[in-house]
Amino acid sequence: MRTSARLCTLVAATAIGLMAVATPASAHVSVQPEGTAARGGYATVNVKVPNERDNASTVKVEMSLPTEHPLSSVMPQPVPGWEIEVTKAPLDKPLEVHGRKITEAVSKVSWTATGKGIEPGYFQKFPLSVGRLPENTDQLVLKSVQTYSNKEVVRWIDVPEEGQEAEHPAPVLALSAADDGHGTAGPSPEAAPAPAAQDSDVKKADGNGTDTTARWLGITGLLLGALGIAAALFTGRRRTDA
Repeated sequence: MRTSARLCTLVAATAIGLMAVATPASAHVSVQPEGTAARGGYATVNVKVPNERDNASTVKVEMSLPTEHPLSSVMPQPVPGWEIEVTKAPLDKPLEVHGRKITEAVSKVSWTATGKGIEPGYFQKFPLSVGRLPENTDQLVLKSVQTYSNKEVVRWIDVPEEGQEAEHPAPVLALSAADDGHGTAGPSPEAAPAPAAQDSDVKKADGNGTDTTARWLGITGLLLGALGIAAALFTGRRRTDA
């Protein structure tokens, strides 16, 4: 009986451990460039917003741009089913861009759903053309706010300390060195892409579902294997005792 109890404990512990490994990390709002985002240049970036709730849709996304590194050009790409609002704020220190003085810059971009929004199990990408990217930093912290249809608000504004993981990390755009040293890396504002179709996002969401299914199938196999080993050990123990 003692051996049986020990085996059951071993199997249970193994199962719990495997379940912990199988549980995917919580997704969060993120921003990634198409290609590279080089210091001193222009880039097209995608703001990726996953829906983390099973009983509500994402109906609004707000992204703030850092005032310490103002951008002279921020152009959102139209997204079907979403209304876009661009908010500007005056600059303490004007910018000189192509011989032109810029006295205000975009401080926030908001996307508000005009339809169902981002439903459970899906994500949406919101493209932005941005520049000129600053040359005196290696990243831009883009604090964001996600609002659900049930009025829940999630603030992705935490800036983690080195070696720590924040509960609600702010999206960070990593900046690379300029390709040619003249600040021309990435597309210019005039090269904004055409509106993206929603189908591409749906396919990506389906791909995430496939990955999850494969992960659980693998874990199920490991659990069955652990149970088989435990049963074999128990049977062998009984024969030895006999």
